[in-house]
Amino acid sequence: MISRRDFLQVSMAASAMVGASGFGNWSRLAAQQSLTQDQLLDFDTYGNVSLIHVTDIHAQLKPIYFREPSINIGVGGNKGAVPHVTGADFRKLYGIEDGSPSHYALSSGDFSALAQGYGKVGGLDRVATVINSIRAERPDALLLDGGDTWHGSYTCFHTEGQDMVNVMNALKPDAMTFHWEFTLGSDRVREVVADLPFAALGANIYDAEWDEPAADFAPYKFFERGGVKIAVIGQAFPYMPIANPGWMFPEYSFGIRTERMQEVVDEVKGLGAGLVVLLSHNGFDVDKKMASLVTGIDVILTGHTHDALPEPVLVGETILIASGSNGKFVSRVDLDVRDGQMMGFRHKLIPIFSDVIEPDKEVAALIDEQRAPYLEDMSTVVGETDSLLYRRGNFNGTWDNLICDALIEQREADIAMSPGVRWGPSLIPGDKITREDIWNATSMTYGKAYRSEMTGEFIHTIMEDVADNIFNPDPYYQQGGDMVRMGGLGYTVDINKPQGSRITDITMLKTGEKLDPAKTYIVAGWASVNEGTEGPQIWDLVEDHIRAKGTVTVEENTSVNVIGA
Repeated sequence: MISRRDFLQVSMAASAMVGASGFGNWSRLAAQQSLTQDQLLDFDTYGNVSLIHVTDIHAQLKPIYFREPSINIGVGGNKGAVPHVTGADFRKLYGIEDGSPSHYALSSGDFSALAQGYGKVGGLDRVATVINSIRAERPDALLLDGGDTWHGSYTCFHTEGQDMVNVMNALKPDAMTFHWEFTLGSDRVREVVADLPFAALGANIYDAEWDEPAADFAPYKFFERGGVKIAVIGQAFPYMPIANPGWMFPEYSFGIRTERMQEVVDEVKGLGAGLVVLLSHNGFDVDKKMASLVTGIDVILTGHTHDALPEPVLVGETILIASGSNGKFVSRVDLDVRDGQMMGFRHKLIPIFSDVIEPDKEVAALIDEQRAPYLEDMSTVVGETDSLLYRRGNFNGTWDNLICDALIEQREADIAMSPGVRWGPSLIPGDKITREDIWNATSMTYGKAYRSEMTGEFIHTIMEDVADNIFNPDPYYQQGGDMVRMGGLGYTVDINKPQGSRITDITMLKTGEKLDPAKTYIVAGWASVNEGTEGPQIWDLVEDHIRAKGTVTVEENTSVNVIGA
């Protein structure tokens, strides 16, 4: 049995970061002086195998701000368990000092003030520096990419993901798995995958016609590292045709496929695997359940839900590692593997403080090369914000409110619906809003903003269906992102009620009237999974809205009353 002391290298929440209580109005320089690159990278090399994990980068090549969620509700057996602990409760759980670098990196409180002191995070040139540092100690470390890589920015859209492919190739990953990549369309995905210099993995990616493993993706790949035969198994996002437009990739089917996973684990064990690593885009709670059902997985590198945890979570003998999103963190895991048994491990979640970590010059130049043809257009200043703009959380963030306001005003609608996606960097008060910033929050290959008539009853049904995707107590039925963002409506949600009974008291905010099931309303939205959706692109619509305002002021959403959390 691994003791907690041996279970992890003291991570970011403790000695790897220097506390900074009483942060107040420090200048950025003072905040930076509390950190050094050596501190961030310090690690007592351990055992004979090293894994490096990045996931959910969402095409963010340059440093950004990214606020962690203040609301992340767990249901069923996951109620009150990480990653469904936020804010002060999260800091207390991990012993994080208020105002410290860990507070800023991992928590949402006082975000704007802390961001002004600690600066931006991420940047794949800084990520490259971290990876190179680990490889200097462990030349045979495995670099594994959890997917959601070729999606989410202006340049990624305009190059059909090629900017990210080029930069990631320079980082030299050993394997990756997939989710939003498929929204480039199956032809484009196959074209890119065919030329990748590393493994494209997805044990759950099937040929939709023949219901057999798809030939374009390997279920697993073996690596010899540190005298150990390591099997890395891929698990793509299981609910692609539900959460994203299935017509974009009709040749493929997905699914969790627990029995298939057990078969694959047994197969690689039979072929001599001494360490089994699952590179997954299931989402944390789904991976937690899978770990309880599938025997023989040693490490799950989880993605999709964007969780950043400074300590691994143990499920039986399986270690779950959650490495955040947007290039904000890199996870390092060192393992001692002997005779096919994991004897112990150490872990560190490394925050990418972009003002502290020196960028890798070659990767920085490559990033600038990808961006150069588009730099003038995407650097265009559209407006300014005097509010914190963020998205992440179970319900509307301020970015979502701004998008919903734009939909209602620009499309002359009563109600707006915006998808509950998790991606999109933050902006702090006083920031200029550029065209690139808007694309970072809206970029996708099916971004047209529709205008439609819907009855109150149908609107209620949509809200109930989405709520079940989030608050179903069985993680295997949690098929989407966060709650659909509603503009112009307030409502109560009881997360413990069954499907069809969670959403009540739906109220039109403008008039105070209850939503009438029989009445028809004008609804504007975007990111419809239906083929042939018509309307302006959402980024153009939002840009027009912000230009008209000049400076935007966006209030926190207070129109959702949550019961049972």
